[in-house]
Amino acid sequence: MASDDIAQLADVLSKIHVGDGELGFKGSGLKLDNELIREMEQYPGLRALRLEGNTLGVDAARAIAKALESKDLLQRCYWSDMFTGRLRSEIPTALRCLGGALMSSGARLTDLDLSDNAFGPDGLKGIEQLLKSPSCHTLQELRLNNCGMGIGGGKILAEALIEGHSQSSAYGAPLKLRVFIAGRNRLENEGASALANAFQLMGSLEEVHMPQNGINHAGVVALASAMQHNPELRVLNFNDNTFTKRGTLAMAQALRHLRNVQVINFGDCLVRSEGAIALAAVLREGLPILKELNLSFGEITEAAALVVAQAAMDKPDMEKVDLNGNSLGEEGCEALREAMKNMNKGSMLASLSLLGYVYKQNLCGYNLFIKLPFSHQVDASDPHKAADILLKIASLYSEEPETKTAVLETIDAVLKKLLSGSVFQSYCFLSSLLVMMGLLKGEGKMKKVSLVPGQLLCLEHAIQQEYFLQHHAALLHTFMSKNSGALESCSTASERLSSTLEKKCHDQH
Repeated sequence: MASDDIAQLADVLSKIHVGDGELGFKGSGLKLDNELIREMEQYPGLRALRLEGNTLGVDAARAIAKALESKDLLQRCYWSDMFTGRLRSEIPTALRCLGGALMSSGARLTDLDLSDNAFGPDGLKGIEQLLKSPSCHTLQELRLNNCGMGIGGGKILAEALIEGHSQSSAYGAPLKLRVFIAGRNRLENEGASALANAFQLMGSLEEVHMPQNGINHAGVVALASAMQHNPELRVLNFNDNTFTKRGTLAMAQALRHLRNVQVINFGDCLVRSEGAIALAAVLREGLPILKELNLSFGEITEAAALVVAQAAMDKPDMEKVDLNGNSLGEEGCEALREAMKNMNKGSMLASLSLLGYVYKQNLCGYNLFIKLPFSHQVDASDPHKAADILLKIASLYSEEPETKTAVLETIDAVLKKLLSGSVFQSYCFLSSLLVMMGLLKGEGKMKKVSLVPGQLLCLEHAIQQEYFLQHHAALLHTFMSKNSGALESCSTASERLSSTLEKKCHDQH
């Protein structure tokens, strides 16, 4: 064995977790094809295998599969993020090898986690037979978060679950899945509707997490119908899909039949005011043990939010109500806080900072409420969009104290996220920002925006924060010093920004 392989093996072995029937290679950077197979083969009573955070090729998967063929007691497979750096075409074959071994061994799984593997619909084909087989008839928790399934993958998964339920029912022990997690998979309406059929058939779900799947009201209606047939549901998370009125009304109707729900997360789902009122009605007459309700960023008006809050106050187990980021305005936020405080429920209400909506007055004197994206809504992998969002937030800056605080806090949250990744990622963002500020000539459709002083003052504030590193400041300072005329329309703010940049660049601390 080469010395490098020996060193790698020693490092991996030092990270192995052994105990309670569990063998773990989590985050070990596992790349060797056969070095650790003996460890698996010789481990007695293997019940759980952790392979998260590794990079397994087809050969490694075949070697591991051979070791698993004798592990009939295996119940829990924690295999998220285990194909880092591998070609997508390799993954289905690797999964078939591993799945085939589980089926051959006679193992009966209770937990299967394949999240963060980005294997797409083809990956689902790789586990399709496993999901149908007796090895998964005992499955209780299935986690497929962030796998890029798409509509096609959702349909394959649904068909596999339906077939597995049919076969297991024929044996007298139907599949009773309790936890289903499949966020960030672009299932859309067709994929969600297909899965709804499987959910309705099983009727055993206790937790469903399907955030960020591009589902609108048609898919939500199908899911709502399915949820109604799962009486043990405790957690319902459809964050960042698009309910609108029709979807919310359908979901409210389903919730009327569910008595065990403890957590509802419909944040960023555009439930809107009519939907919120329907949900408030359900709170009044049902959901007796609800603990958490998230209706943030739903375009809910002040009056509708108050109706929801008043209905929530009567829930004896309620711990948190999140109505942040709705169409409340300053007065609405204060009215909501006051209403909760008067009922001695002030601690129940989640933060209602003006990060959700910032008050601004236009030239005609009308009141506008402009939604600001939170940091979690800014994608660092799209630097152009990120820069655009940042400048739009910064354009709302004013010296009015509450607005100033809200804008600067949002700027901090966004930039802290964008600049905390790799240097490459942060520089891609900063170069896009320079193009939009007119300090760098860009290519394609990205063009300079019309700057206002507030945008430069927001940058001046950011540069003074710890997350804005010296080399970030040096990059901006270089371009500003070479193109000072580009910011002449905001001369005073430009001078302040330039001075702050220079100080940061020469700061030795």
